Amino acid sequence: MSGMYLHLGLFLCILFVRCSATLPSSFASRRSILREVKSEGNHPDYAVELNGTNFDAVFKDTPATFAVVEFFAHWCPACRNYKPHYEKVARLFNGPDAVHPGIILMTRVDCASKINTKLCDKFSVGHYPMLFWSTPSKFVGGNWDPKQEKNDISVIDDARTADRLLGWINKQLGSSFGLDDQKFQNELISSNVSDPGQIARAIYDVEEATSTAFDIILEHKMIKAETRASLIKFLQLLAAHHPSRRCRKGTAEFLVSFDDLYPTDFWSTKQEDDKISIKNLRICGKDVPRGYWMFCRGSKNETRGFSCGLWVLMHSLSVRIEDGESQFTFNAICDFVHNFFICEECRQHFYKMCSSVSSPFNTARDFALWLWSTHNKVNERLLKEEASLGTADPNFPKTIWPPNQLCASCYLVSDEKSNKIEWNQDEVFKFLTDYYGKTLASLYKNRNIGGNDGAEGGVEDLIAATNAIVVPVGAALAIAVASCAFGALACYWRSQQKSRKYFHHLHSLKNI
Repeated sequence: MSGMYLHLGLFLCILFVRCSATLPSSFASRRSILREVKSEGNHPDYAVELNGTNFDAVFKDTPATFAVVEFFAHWCPACRNYKPHYEKVARLFNGPDAVHPGIILMTRVDCASKINTKLCDKFSVGHYPMLFWSTPSKFVGGNWDPKQEKNDISVIDDARTADRLLGWINKQLGSSFGLDDQKFQNELISSNVSDPGQIARAIYDVEEATSTAFDIILEHKMIKAETRASLIKFLQLLAAHHPSRRCRKGTAEFLVSFDDLYPTDFWSTKQEDDKISIKNLRICGKDVPRGYWMFCRGSKNETRGFSCGLWVLMHSLSVRIEDGESQFTFNAICDFVHNFFICEECRQHFYKMCSSVSSPFNTARDFALWLWSTHNKVNERLLKEEASLGTADPNFPKTIWPPNQLCASCYLVSDEKSNKIEWNQDEVFKFLTDYYGKTLASLYKNRNIGGNDGAEGGVEDLIAATNAIVVPVGAALAIAVASCAFGALACYWRSQQKSRKYFHHLHSLKNI
């Protein structure tokens, strides 16, 4: 009898231990489910939360033309009640789903946080919430003093509700934004061909296009044994001449690791699915892609965008190279489009024009003019197709470039009836150099984003060549010599720097 009770006691102890072990986990899982259910209805904040450590950096880097800063305190009931109003306006301008991206950066600073005490003092914040308006550059190292008669930064004095705040903004911009606006209904979109300064904002679209191109390449697993060498050539071109410093830096880092990520025996050993790190590659840095277009934004979701950004990238490369790099650049771009541009008709048409070139390019001018002429041929073809199918963007129909409004001196003779144009190619090249060279990068320079980007400085980045570098036959002697030095330099550089994530004091590589 006592043995039976002993066995029963042991059984109950085991049951108790098992129950006590399982109950907390089941409760925890229930709590996690409840948290998930509860969080489903929440949407992320659209306004960007800033603090004393990132305030200046965010405003230096933003593509936006204007900015709003709300100073608040998280314990303030009025601030909590105002937040939904502020978010209604912020969702129009902030984030990848913004209705009107790139116009206004909406931000918030919590003055109740000790890290922001000095920042809030600089702006003489005397009540909550308090809103300021200016261009982003004015907020960098800026301040506001109520005793000064003239301030570069303005206080928004009528913003109690979302309607009032948006009304105040509309008054400043002469716009008519509405809280119910939907994506791609921006009345400010205009071709504005007479304004050459518009191209300055395209620096952000060139970054976006570069990042998008490499996302497509990785997503579709387009790096193959037969395309490996052509991708390396294009990466070398980007690392030396991309107009964005962060894209040059990211490309150089990719090149340094390329042999490890994609060795020559990569495909024979079937390791393609084992490279997890390549999926997180951000060729232009962690903040790109942003998810929207600025200069290249169409009036409809399906127009312009990526294709426009890619053309701007190619033109910007064509005016940054030197004479000895012209044939290398031609081959690199043609091979890149042929191997990695997945719009089949466009790819074939472009490569057909590449194949029709019978003699190598000797000067950068010749290549830049060929690319310009090729782009116009593409526009002529698409202009006819879009007209017959009704697929053209009404605000941005395909046209011969540059239009007379932008470069009257480019035209010697223009016959509208016969649609024949005689070009002054010297003036065209001068226009291309200014438009896609100096003006394109001007916004970066003005905001001090690009670092030392002067023409004489060239590229600061030392690019480690891979063992698969291919210099095309017939390329200029300067390229061949530089490429040989490139290979010898790679071993030393890789042994010294491969383990480092950031490479300091990177040298110039004007001849790849």
